[in-house]
Amino acid sequence: MYFVCRWREESPFSKRVVTVPDATVLDWFRRGWHRNDPDGWIDSELGNVYGLESIFEEVRKRNLPRPESVDELRALLNEYLWVEGDDEGTFIRLGEHALRVRTDDDEVDLAYYFIDDEAAAASPDRLAFLLHDTWPLPASTAAPGAVFSHGVPVRTVRLAPPEPESVFSVRLCWASPDTHRNLDLVGATVFPGLTLPDLAAHLSSVDDPGVHRWPHDARLLRALVAPGENDVGLALERYARLPGYAPSPVSLDRVPAHDAAHREMLELLLAERPTESLIRLDPHIAQVARYIDGFFGFDQWFLFDTQWAAAHPDLARSLLRYAAHWDPYET
Repeated sequence: MYFVCRWREESPFSKRVVTVPDATVLDWFRRGWHRNDPDGWIDSELGNVYGLESIFEEVRKRNLPRPESVDELRALLNEYLWVEGDDEGTFIRLGEHALRVRTDDDEVDLAYYFIDDEAAAASPDRLAFLLHDTWPLPASTAAPGAVFSHGVPVRTVRLAPPEPESVFSVRLCWASPDTHRNLDLVGATVFPGLTLPDLAAHLSSVDDPGVHRWPHDARLLRALVAPGENDVGLALERYARLPGYAPSPVSLDRVPAHDAAHREMLELLLAERPTESLIRLDPHIAQVARYIDGFFGFDQWFLFDTQWAAAHPDLARSLLRYAAHWDPYET
């Protein structure tokens, strides 16, 4: 079974993926139910998991019976597992094969997951990216003309006439101006009619007042592209040199001309990319893990097109879901 913690991590993906020997979520909780040192046991099994120890502390305090079924475990978790910000009672979600929990540590939102092997095998289109822990994502592609259908909510920015190809932009960050919370997610952005090698030129050529209605990340990407530039990888190279957990020129909200936005962007850049940052640029997928500091760790930006997605449909769909909702099973 897998355990995943989506939080401030040293991992370039800002998540921790570990395996445990239990067959089911119920088995894992039953194995730890009467531990004398639940904090130490959780840390040795999973690493630090904010709030998870609370259920086991209540077990000892109240002498709670070990659950015999998923329904019993669900009732106990809803009653005794500590989560923050759960005003509507929807942050603890336990099914037969997976537990999903959202909370916050007073600095950022976080989520953690127990996913058994049966669930992982049954829903790779929802879980492949969540369970992936090896940097970078694979770069192989399908042949030109391959088809990819994602079925995930995305936001659309039209820069070209309709064509079968599309470019998808997934930025995973700690403070997007679109939402102001890192797990209140609004979805990736799609640029229909383009392949990744086409994207930079189309972004830099747009000088339309309607740009101010674009999603923030699309405006940020446009500002990172230099006038006349044809390589979007250079934009991600610049992104890796931006400081802070919420990098964004003030002028993005004032809708300046493209060259003015880019000049302001250049003024923000660090002289050199932090050595911890990682970047991988391939013809049909570009990916960067931007190192922020020892507290926040990394944020990520993935740009990929239909040729990449068609070769890795489960990874692509699950990444788009990862950007759309904290719970991969949300419909």
